[in-house]
Amino acid sequence: MNKKLYIILGASLLICGCQNAELILPQEQTAPGRDDSVVQGELLVKFSPQVAGIIEQQGLCKSSSISVNEVLQTLQGCTVERVFPVDKRTEETAVKEGLNLWYVVRFDEGVEQDKLGSRLNKLGEVSRVEYNRSLKKAYTGRSIPFQQTKAGGESYFKYQWNLHNTGDLKERKFIAGADVNVLKAWDLSCGDPDIIVAVLDEGVDYTHPELAPNMWTNEDEIFRSHQDNDGNGYVGDYYGYNFTRGTGVISTDDVNDSGHGTHVAGVIAALNDGEGLESIAGGKNGQKGVRIMSCQIFSGNYAGTVLDEVRAIKYAADNGAVILQCSWGYTSGAANPYDWMPQYGDDDSWKKDNMLEAKALDYFIHNAGSPDGVIDGGIAIFAAGNESAPAAGYPGAYPDFVSVAATAGDYSPAIYTNFGPGTTISAPGGDQDYYYDWGEGSNKGAIGCILSTMPRTVSPSGYGYMEGTSMACPHVSGVVALGLSYAAQLRRHFKAEEVIELLYSSAQEIESHWNTDELKYYYKWVADLGENHYNSIDLNAYKGKMGAGQADAYAFLKAIEGAGVEMSFPNVLLTLGQEARYSPARYFQNGENLSYSLEIEQKGIADAKLEGSQLLFYGLAQGQTKAKISAGDGQSFDFVITVRENSGQGWL
Repeated sequence: MNKKLYIILGASLLICGCQNAELILPQEQTAPGRDDSVVQGELLVKFSPQVAGIIEQQGLCKSSSISVNEVLQTLQGCTVERVFPVDKRTEETAVKEGLNLWYVVRFDEGVEQDKLGSRLNKLGEVSRVEYNRSLKKAYTGRSIPFQQTKAGGESYFKYQWNLHNTGDLKERKFIAGADVNVLKAWDLSCGDPDIIVAVLDEGVDYTHPELAPNMWTNEDEIFRSHQDNDGNGYVGDYYGYNFTRGTGVISTDDVNDSGHGTHVAGVIAALNDGEGLESIAGGKNGQKGVRIMSCQIFSGNYAGTVLDEVRAIKYAADNGAVILQCSWGYTSGAANPYDWMPQYGDDDSWKKDNMLEAKALDYFIHNAGSPDGVIDGGIAIFAAGNESAPAAGYPGAYPDFVSVAATAGDYSPAIYTNFGPGTTISAPGGDQDYYYDWGEGSNKGAIGCILSTMPRTVSPSGYGYMEGTSMACPHVSGVVALGLSYAAQLRRHFKAEEVIELLYSSAQEIESHWNTDELKYYYKWVADLGENHYNSIDLNAYKGKMGAGQADAYAFLKAIEGAGVEMSFPNVLLTLGQEARYSPARYFQNGENLSYSLEIEQKGIADAKLEGSQLLFYGLAQGQTKAKISAGDGQSFDFVITVRENSGQGWL
């Protein structure tokens, strides 16, 4: 098969199909070149705090400052909207990170985009101007439906070599253990609903019976509501948000949807009940698994934009996600220019052209999670890319993120996978061309791909096969989510970078399983010549270049056991007249089976009561008081309650 068909079947939601939009840099005197990825009629602009404050308070009204008036006059006839809607819970942090200064400027067709950008660039009160760009998919949406219809009690686990590879699925090309070693890991943990994975992808089918029990829901929102009930800046965001359409309704039924978001979600958290499929962290024996938040940035043929992407990233952090599952990225700068359009080749070039994207990702990795919870910070996990390039694509190749290469069922590198610089770990991604001699018709090679959940609009059975580094990526997201679930079970706290180090240090060594004395052969489909063209790769070229090795769930969980620090009950910050809920069981060993008592020194400042398993605090007067929570088995924690008149959520 040719490389484009790899992506069709690999479903790697790459932003790499587009040309690289030049930026309008501050003080630049010439307008940038135009390409077909640029969204016409929009610019992303970072203003000075003074300009942003006036726009926030007065709109595009006249100011006493001459320099500010230059900006406002330039924007006449435009509409200006904050890139990141105000979320009263996190606005203080957004201001600290400077995200409140970014606006999307919209204008009609009569305004020349490049000239407006250049005019804004020359103004001292404007520190950055970027194009908004479409996120173009590098695949046409093809998947391979699973033909069988599930009978009651039937399990398809035997086809999931990626989770448990016995080596006997077929007579060759599978090696026992060439999986993510999850079977032994389930003896330690099967997932925890407090761990939330944000899937930035096509929409996730929240009605799928394998996924519905493990979907994240916004408890302060109303399903299909037409108003923002929780005040987070997004209307009706019950299962997440559809950023492509600006609605809380997650969609999977467009005629051109591939089911990719649902497929990714199934690898991470399909319900483990002994029927249908199993997943890495989907719970077991009636216990729920980790939860999936659907952040939809693709829909049918309609691609989202950088604006949609960055909003989704911040939304994920603000609403409790600690893992960002990103099966997309730019084309590797080392990709063959004959077949691809190479993009970023180093850290500086990516950051130079994508400041807003970099700032949003930085916000996630530093502000997701909690210093009082299982993880302080967030982990962004990306697909390395599907161009067979000797370097991973960005943003995943940036050192702050995890970048995942793909392997086949015998530990060998998948023939399409990127590798080399920027690649940090590997995981099963499927390799259809390698297994192409098995199966008939459209099912040829399917057994070597990844079987997971699909919307029934794409596959009537509700299951289907896909391949790609975009399939390897959710395996690592699932392993990390399972490890954090185990950490929650052990009441251990970690910083995000510590978790990443443990992930790498616990990975399986894979190169000893390669036969580097022989080439790896596969069938290459060529449109003009037919499908039976044998091709090969030399495995020696991949040695030392597939990251730390293959993700290993069991080894990772065992590494979690002896690391991190013991969790303690957190200090409580309250706004006068408001309430806050805490679950004491999350901080005590065997906490679910304990009773609790609470002592507050100054009850005139704050009080609390136990409602079921939740401890409800409420502020009575400004001030600070010491408190102590004790469990029936003798465990106890001292902490402080602070009550303020307001929590400083307004950026002024």
